[in-house]
Amino acid sequence: MGKASRGKRQRSRDRGGEWTAGKAAVKASRMRADTLRNLAGNPWVRLNVAGNTQNTLSDMYQVVLNSDAPRNAEWDMTCSLVLGKLGRRPPWPSSPEVAADWQLAQYLDVVQTAELMVISPSAHASVMAAAATLEPGDLSTLSRDRDVVVPCGFLVLPEPVVCVNRIGSLSDTVAYGWQFITQHQVLPTAQYAGVRISTYMDRDGPVQPEEWRAAMAYASASGNPLPRLVPDGMYGMRGDAAARTTDDGFVDLLTEKHKQIQTALTQASARRAEPVADTGEWAGGHVEDPHDDFACRYMFAFWRLVAQGVTTTQPLTGPPSNQRTIRDPHDPDVRVVRLTQQVPAQRLAEEGEEKQVRTYHHRWPVRMHKVRQWYPSAQEHRLIWRGPYIKGPADAPLMLGEKVYVADH
Repeated sequence: MGKASRGKRQRSRDRGGEWTAGKAAVKASRMRADTLRNLAGNPWVRLNVAGNTQNTLSDMYQVVLNSDAPRNAEWDMTCSLVLGKLGRRPPWPSSPEVAADWQLAQYLDVVQTAELMVISPSAHASVMAAAATLEPGDLSTLSRDRDVVVPCGFLVLPEPVVCVNRIGSLSDTVAYGWQFITQHQVLPTAQYAGVRISTYMDRDGPVQPEEWRAAMAYASASGNPLPRLVPDGMYGMRGDAAARTTDDGFVDLLTEKHKQIQTALTQASARRAEPVADTGEWAGGHVEDPHDDFACRYMFAFWRLVAQGVTTTQPLTGPPSNQRTIRDPHDPDVRVVRLTQQVPAQRLAEEGEEKQVRTYHHRWPVRMHKVRQWYPSAQEHRLIWRGPYIKGPADAPLMLGEKVYVADH
């Protein structure tokens, strides 16, 4: 299910302070606690989710209506393709509002029960770089039992990722949640092991239009302030390694079919399209997401890089000396995801130590490329990345091109 249309404009990126695991854990814990206080029963969040659900179901219904689907089965197919993919089982809800209530319960459940994680800027940059290499068909190789680090997780990013959705609206994703589910697709017997991904935008993030600030003020004045992490989108991924074939043409076919469906959905949603504000102030840039799959690509890359050993996930050893409280009662553990191999300048930046003389103004991936590695024992190809690490200071924007700016003191 696609992202909400907040359509927020951007303000300048916060560059204050260096990233440390302790500070990241404190911030993530506080964001989670604030969300738990203000998410359940919040009428403004429900209104936002219901509007997003209405738009998504309406767009898919138009696509199904203009397909060769059996007549009088359009609503059931629409609910199957949207809600069944997210783990909702039949009978289907009678209205988008009922579907939104179900979704809100899932959003709240993952915030309450998931294992909390934070990711270092360098590991995040590696995931961003890996996600940029992926095609939709690659995602069909996911095996949740082999690849996904925990069955239910909640990952808070070191900075929001600003995405441009299919209708031109901006949203700033700062957290991803995931849960194992059973997908219920078009036929009653079509059930697959899957993973549901939930995205959360930053209430106080870099994208702040006048309408959003007004909505926050009104919600607060009504006694129902918006949570720090606002539910934004929900996606379903198959997790049974559906594409086990050695024929790359099958993966290419899945990619093409996905793009065809997304193009049709974009056409169906064209009535809501809006121009993207070009403020030029966000140093991290936009992530164009015309096929509505960036959240899935990011999480696929995250899980695979962890499974591959490019990143490591470790519990935080304890609170820093200047912080008496690092967790709330819901967070007995906070796990830190780091890059296993970093260049020295990057390690120093993340540990808050003295920087080296040479200063880089961007981060960039070094010798990263994906390959479909053959595993004889499993008789299947698995998508992996070779040679990735990120060079450059932890607080600099990631650049995926060739040009790198270097300043020597």
